[in-house]
Amino acid sequence: MANEYFDVIIIGAGLSGIGAACHLSKECPEKSFAIFEGRDAIGGTWDIFRYPGIRSDSDMFTLGYEFKPWTNRKGIADGADIRDYIREAANEHSITPHIRFGHKILSAEWQSDLAVWQITAQLNDGETRLFSCNYLISCTGYYSYEEGFTPEFKGREQFSGEIIHPQFWPENYDYSGKKIVVIGSGATAVTLVPALCDKAQQVTMLQRSPSYVVSVPQQDPMVSALRKILPQTWAYRIIRGRNISITLALYNFCKKFPRAARGLLQFAVKSRLPKDFDMKHFTPKYAPWDERLCAVPEGDMFRAMSSGKAQVVTDHIDHFTADGIRLKSGKTLAADVIITATGLKVQMFGNMTVKVDGDVFVPNQSMSYRGVMFENLPNLAMVFGYTNSSWTLKADLISRWVCRLLKAMDKKGARQVTPRCNSAEMERLPFINMQSGYIARVKDQIPKQGSERPWKLYQNYFADMAQLRLASMNDPALEYRSPNQHGYKNPAGSDSREESSAVMPNS
Repeated sequence: MANEYFDVIIIGAGLSGIGAACHLSKECPEKSFAIFEGRDAIGGTWDIFRYPGIRSDSDMFTLGYEFKPWTNRKGIADGADIRDYIREAANEHSITPHIRFGHKILSAEWQSDLAVWQITAQLNDGETRLFSCNYLISCTGYYSYEEGFTPEFKGREQFSGEIIHPQFWPENYDYSGKKIVVIGSGATAVTLVPALCDKAQQVTMLQRSPSYVVSVPQQDPMVSALRKILPQTWAYRIIRGRNISITLALYNFCKKFPRAARGLLQFAVKSRLPKDFDMKHFTPKYAPWDERLCAVPEGDMFRAMSSGKAQVVTDHIDHFTADGIRLKSGKTLAADVIITATGLKVQMFGNMTVKVDGDVFVPNQSMSYRGVMFENLPNLAMVFGYTNSSWTLKADLISRWVCRLLKAMDKKGARQVTPRCNSAEMERLPFINMQSGYIARVKDQIPKQGSERPWKLYQNYFADMAQLRLASMNDPALEYRSPNQHGYKNPAGSDSREESSAVMPNS
């Protein structure tokens, strides 16, 4: 089989992958690269999810790329708008020709003697092909595209209606006049409930426990004002900086003063609901930001509930019946359609097998280095965004850091760089400090973080900006090497001078 070589391979043509390619093409134009996308479209999450009302749960001034201003009037964007934005970025930076659609990565094996990743990709027709690269960037997100998470519901087979997971919403599905129960209380559920009220007879959000929900404006007067007097780029940067600061301040306030934050969040919700509304449905047992806050643009879910078109029920499911759901309390919810907005199935590296010199890499036995690379794993970066802010903020920082690393490797004449922890006393902590169900289910499968830099993660954009933009690439935790081969030829065919396998000095 042909073994095509690239300096860099990016896995995934979603928001992160296209962003990484844009940074790479601008900052390392001499590097050859390709994006491998298992599906046949750009957009990732924003192309997969097509359920009614699909939208961002972060404002687009921070979810947008740092290098491409968001010019739409809406701050909270629809899925289609985000999809178009990603495609525009790919076209504007000539990224689209570099995408290999229908190439699902099955495995990646690092070979130290050659300093390359050997990549096995499966095409749509089932054929497998081999590729190789020096550096690999995983932009696969953190969940499975093939299946969502759905708990086992007793009596599911008895239900005579339709059961739909939002990740696999049927195209042109008509729910007019139907009684719909949405199981869940997260971002997907609070998006679906008001959107379904346009045609459904009745919509019920069934939750085991409440989530914190906050109303956010769809349009910002300050944005309109700045756009009238400043160039788009300047206005975008000012709003972006302001929104990052507000989000971080809110997060820190919630963490430091949880009781006060709980009171303020609940007061804001109560002010948008009828006076006799039972606030138990919006009174979570956990502290704010132990799980992600759910954004409700212009309070649309509250309006739906105030109008009577939607309702919320807090209870546990006993079993499904032929015409609905029987609850532990003894009540029954009638339904023609049940939507299981119960979460995602979390997985690492797009579920591909990762090996280093024949040994399988086990993520939970490794620590994350600066939230980018992994302990003892050479030449691989993973883009994983913030859980308390917009994903793209961290993605942009990671992509720029990888470009800096590639330049440092070239300057040193190194073809391999591996993070190594030299401290036996380093405490190993959970990678993500959140209680969300999708995180709890995989806590023993995902990497760790350390208790000290550069292994400690900061859910703080400004701290990460200082680390990832300014930190020296001569960090003692980074081990630079080159393969020990005389007259070595890289897979692209060009001769290289004699190289040494010794650890290279960080200078």
